[in-house]
Amino acid sequence: MYKIHLLLLDRTFEHDVFELIRAFYPGTEIRTSYEDAGGGTDGEWDLSFRVWREKDSCMIRYQSEEHSGVVSASVTEGQSSDALISCGGQAASGSEGEEGRPRRRSQEEHDLRKKNKDSLKYALYQVLVKLTGRTLPWGNLTGIRPAKLVMGMLEEGKKNTEIAAEMRERYLVSPQKTALAITIANREREILKNIDYENGYSLYIGIPFCPSICLYCSFSSYPLKQWKNRVDDYLDALCREIRAVSAMMKGRKLDTVYVGGGTPTTLEPDQLRRLLDEVGTFFGFDGLEEFTVEAGRPDSITRDKLLALKEYPVSRISVNPQTMNQETLDIIGRRHTVEETRQAFRLAREQGFDNINMDLIVGLPGEDITMVGKTLEEVRRLGPDSLTVHSLAVKRAARLNIFRDRYQEMTFENSEEIMNLAMRTAYEMGMGPYYLYRQKNMKGNFENVGYAGVDKAGIYNILIMEEKQPIIALGAGGSSKLLFDHGRRIERVENVKDVAGYIARIDEMIRRKQDGISAWLYNLGGVPFGCGK
Repeated sequence: MYKIHLLLLDRTFEHDVFELIRAFYPGTEIRTSYEDAGGGTDGEWDLSFRVWREKDSCMIRYQSEEHSGVVSASVTEGQSSDALISCGGQAASGSEGEEGRPRRRSQEEHDLRKKNKDSLKYALYQVLVKLTGRTLPWGNLTGIRPAKLVMGMLEEGKKNTEIAAEMRERYLVSPQKTALAITIANREREILKNIDYENGYSLYIGIPFCPSICLYCSFSSYPLKQWKNRVDDYLDALCREIRAVSAMMKGRKLDTVYVGGGTPTTLEPDQLRRLLDEVGTFFGFDGLEEFTVEAGRPDSITRDKLLALKEYPVSRISVNPQTMNQETLDIIGRRHTVEETRQAFRLAREQGFDNINMDLIVGLPGEDITMVGKTLEEVRRLGPDSLTVHSLAVKRAARLNIFRDRYQEMTFENSEEIMNLAMRTAYEMGMGPYYLYRQKNMKGNFENVGYAGVDKAGIYNILIMEEKQPIIALGAGGSSKLLFDHGRRIERVENVKDVAGYIARIDEMIRRKQDGISAWLYNLGGVPFGCGK
């Protein structure tokens, strides 16, 4: 295996440097160290990098059998007495402000850090292009939210042409991806124009059970067969969390509800009713902009379950095939057939659902562009209202990674040609892109894109990606996002992932929410609940 050594004598932008190198060398062993061993180690590696600070520059030395050299990235020093002079101008660790609290980085320091980070990544990107002879579609961007970056520039009053120039020149993004990000950010802005960011919030409810666990899955999912006798116990705990959190959020506007998983339709009809009754009783459905339930796995969908959902103002569901090639479904452990997908979709239409999303994954094991094309044609014939195209990203917790030795002979193909085919098919179905995000370890360094027809976009999807308002997440593995200082800072409140642990520790999960939400309300200038005022 090709081996890379990364010596970071300045660690300010460690994550960004590591991720950019890995984007050019996917699947490669990258070893990071932080102390100079005194020479003599470079010969052990196929390629080595050394990053350090020297006066007003960040320096990068690279060495391989074919190439070696040194490049520099200019650095601007901060004015604050407690700002580090390192590559980022990051506020010093442990520095304190009033009342002994850790001092928050000012906007000026934040902007300075970003400027220095961009400078370092620009220089490193040029080196990596030289070493590999190729470029990346998203340039030197290593974050997961390119559209959020563009949205910020729109909100600063920049024109589309100015944003395009900055994306291409500062971040080295391709013209095609630049156009995609700008198109999506503008559509997102229009979709969200009536959302009250400061006073509103969205609710995520997780059902962590699935008919079977897919090969690529790293979510908190548990096989229903093994947990069937504990589903009601889980709902007991979840309903307690629903009641408690509804009191904490009293008086604030609930904009969207998203029931995900796992697979929510692993619940029986009466269990679905029990859950949604609880949501309606304690949070209420009045004024919702969107109410999504992921039906997800076709093998979990029945007429009775769909009829149960229709008793509530569920406005959007998903029927997710991932692929319409049976051999791939068998490989990845979906345990349903292509025909079951067709039947589930038609059944949902028959029950009156008029906003149905379908999720697809490109880059699945053994699938080439011909097989992806077959899936897209099958989907076109069904005619969903929105389509989410995911690029396969294999995380450490996925069985595909844990048991990777079994799948070494399989190809994992994704390309610009495949992504363009998916885009053309969506356009031909009357859909346009409305949100995107990226993940680590994506095949081909591409992206996930949501396409939707007019008035069919998933509002929750945009809100969670653009981080415009708080997301309160309930259930095992739920990760709530609370926005402080008008969105400049985000804090998370995590629920434990383990189902048994969530059930046993539900009181602790509620206390975590109380602490986090109380701090958030105080930051907004309100009175934290429970103060008796």
